Amino acid sequence: MKNAFETFVNEMKELCKPKDIYIMNGSQEEAKELINIAKTSKVINELNNEKFPNSYYHRSNPNDVARTEHLTFVCTSLKKQAGPNNNWMCPKTAKEKMRTLFNGSMLNRTMYVIPFIMGTPDSQYAKNCVQITDSIYVALSMRIMTRTGKQAINRIGNTNDFFKGIHSIGDVNPNKRFIMHFPEDNLVMSFGSGYGGNALLGKKCYALRIASYLGWKEGWLAEHMIIIGVQTPDNKILYFLGAFPSACGKTNLALLEPILKNYKIWTLGDDIAWINVGKDGRLYAINPESGFFGVAPGTSLKTNPVMINTLKNKNFFPTLFTNTAINTDDNTPWWEGMSQKIPNNLINWRGEKYNKFSSESAAHPNSRFTVSIYNCPTLSKEYNNPNGVPISGIIFGGRRRNTIPLVYEAENWEAGVFLASIMGSETTAASSGTIGNVRRDPMAMLPFCGYNMGDYFQHWLNIGKRIIHYPKIFMVNWFKKDDNNNFMWPGFRENSRIIKWMIDRINNKVGAIKTKIGLLPNINELVLDNLKIKNETLKKLFEINTNEWLKEIEMIEDYYSKFGDKIPVELSSFLKKLKNKFIKI
Repeated sequence: MKNAFETFVNEMKELCKPKDIYIMNGSQEEAKELINIAKTSKVINELNNEKFPNSYYHRSNPNDVARTEHLTFVCTSLKKQAGPNNNWMCPKTAKEKMRTLFNGSMLNRTMYVIPFIMGTPDSQYAKNCVQITDSIYVALSMRIMTRTGKQAINRIGNTNDFFKGIHSIGDVNPNKRFIMHFPEDNLVMSFGSGYGGNALLGKKCYALRIASYLGWKEGWLAEHMIIIGVQTPDNKILYFLGAFPSACGKTNLALLEPILKNYKIWTLGDDIAWINVGKDGRLYAINPESGFFGVAPGTSLKTNPVMINTLKNKNFFPTLFTNTAINTDDNTPWWEGMSQKIPNNLINWRGEKYNKFSSESAAHPNSRFTVSIYNCPTLSKEYNNPNGVPISGIIFGGRRRNTIPLVYEAENWEAGVFLASIMGSETTAASSGTIGNVRRDPMAMLPFCGYNMGDYFQHWLNIGKRIIHYPKIFMVNWFKKDDNNNFMWPGFRENSRIIKWMIDRINNKVGAIKTKIGLLPNINELVLDNLKIKNETLKKLFEINTNEWLKEIEMIEDYYSKFGDKIPVELSSFLKKLKNKFIKI
């Protein structure tokens, strides 16, 4: 009698009609075999092993270099369950469309079967998963990003309780590219793309969109968050979560080298956190992934030395670089921001000789690296703790040139949920839309919440009712600018000064100033030594401008209106009270 895993594999065999089937076991021998297959088929090329050990380069189809949100759907029984934050399609219609695309899609190809676990295998919070794919690049990437192999098959056993991911690159035709999520069936069907966010189905598709829905039903949270431990001079470690939209320094914060003496950041995750309420009434978080899928441009020894060291460390797992440029002088990857000087002999991300005086970038702006978390020199000893780590603080941040102060604290959990629900960030060259527009991105989850965001806000409030020992919630904005369009705060390693203030607040060592929006620091209680910032600039960093906030409130009202009666009464009440504080009488 076949178990559920074997049944699923056979169903996919009948649908996709592959030439061969390769069931991955997670062994080191398998890693070498898959690398050889990928090299022989010229999907990857080996890089300079001395400078970037066990590293390989992949160049994708030029029409397939990013997530395709407009082709990403959440297919729930009722459209209102998906909410205005998602594209929706009737599940029956979506499945018929996708089965037509998958029918015979793997003729003369190998179907790779990837059994994997999200989370450490002995954790009660871990989830069992299986993905099929016809992409050797995806198979290699999933080995890096997840705990792949026999242990997943053993955990699945005879149960049918596992995530099913169905993926084929097809002919990489944008007109036949769809990423369909079926939260009620614990299923994702992705066709026509080999890009990470569309094809590594354990990542955004499952760990956020499907998992956020499961968390809603099961009483936990799946969040687009970093997890870090901050070690203080007395060797105590406090754990933080942090949520930031694109281009707001999330990965840099996750692997930060503090400027402050005798402080240390320990990394547990740079992208996704699964959060549960423990028996003691505290929040606990695990990172369900086992790798980093990071944006390369802008990463350097100056901005993120820990990540550069991570990329150069040798480990059991290979490292993949995708759509960067290649320096042919020494066969190494290169991208904008990696060095001040542009190398003379570059091949750009399209495979063409690069003119260093060109206005176009050599590496694609969304070029990536995929690297094992075990390469990270600052990996926390608690990374594999099956219970997760206890959370003392949650940081939310966006990119705003004005309005939002450098840092402020929510007065309580409900106020923190409100402030996170109204988060906005200015669009950049890496985002769609006009540069400089404020895009609402609540909890940095707008593209990843697998159900109606109004229900999501209520879920956060409901989680709060189960907490006994609350983490403090902080809002930050590293990107405030002066009248000359210059950043007022230096950012990067200097952000550790703000984290120290957060720790002092958690430990009740410093006070705060109550304002219309929350609790601000006393400037004289911040550690600002050796910083060349004028007092006038410091005041502007914490300024609360009435006119700017009235405009902000108007934008928030418009955003809330999209969710109608799904916006929780508590949050509507917070918004009304905030508006009344700023209205001139």
